[in-house]
Amino acid sequence: MEGTEEKKSVSLEDLKTRMADFAKERDWDQFHSPRNLLLALVGEVGELSEIFQWKGEVPRGLPGWSDEEKQHLGEELSDVLLYLVRLSDICGVDLSQAVLRKLELNALKYPVNLVKGSSSKLTLNSQDQNKC
Repeated sequence: MEGTEEKKSVSLEDLKTRMADFAKERDWDQFHSPRNLLLALVGEVGELSEIFQWKGEVPRGLPGWSDEEKQHLGEELSDVLLYLVRLSDICGVDLSQAVLRKLELNALKYPVNLVKGSSSKLTLNSQDQNKC
């Protein structure tokens, strides 16, 4: 179709493979220790933070942001994701399975009947108080 862009999706497994290939082609595996990747990830999170630093509260959908600002945001979000995927691969963590497990744990930790509509951190003490 003319004038429309086909949206592509990618799996974490595909990203992991592509990042491993990217690093291997450049002989960068020697630099991709867990520590180095973590520090690079933190640096990218810093760059992502800079985008929001002086904007105050930003509504969903980013109204008023230019296409260039949104593109830059997408690039920084991508950097964070790519380093996270690479770090998990180097550490031997199946990120897909870890994410699914974490979602299950969060559902148990934050039951709807105790946290719905609240941004307060739920602790065992507050759970016990809610039972009274």
